[in-house]
Amino acid sequence: MKSRWKVLIGLALLALGLGLWVWLRSPLWLEQFNERQSEARATFQAQGRLFGQHNDQQACLAQTLKAFDGCSGFDCTLQHDYFLKACLAEAAPSPGFCDGVPAYRVTPTEDDKSWAKYACWDGNIRGEGCRMLMRQQQYECSGGVAADAPAQ
Repeated sequence: MKSRWKVLIGLALLALGLGLWVWLRSPLWLEQFNERQSEARATFQAQGRLFGQHNDQQACLAQTLKAFDGCSGFDCTLQHDYFLKACLAEAAPSPGFCDGVPAYRVTPTEDDKSWAKYACWDGNIRGEGCRMLMRQQQYECSGGVAADAPAQ
């Protein structure tokens, strides 16, 4: 019976030590993640601006989705989002780029979600983040103003 208590106490101390180690390391992980994202943001924004200076909106979206296809992970999605935003800011307007694109909303409707989902599926773009990229097209086509934004 005494040995069972020693084992339980040992396991509890081990769990406590592991929890403390994870807690102490978490800020470092977050700091490193933020530093990597900051570097990636600068790189992808520069590439997006350069591409956008020589192309139109449709080319920006097509290039982003082509590069994004198969991307997995949150940081990968963010990187392509940085590229697309910067590219669209520099790109020439494309005729028809906004045709059929629903208005941007802070809180997407089911129709908005369905539009993004099918835009990705129809383009055979894999990766859950594709929908986030399609929201950038909505945002651009709405002039950066959300249809459901409170009146000011």
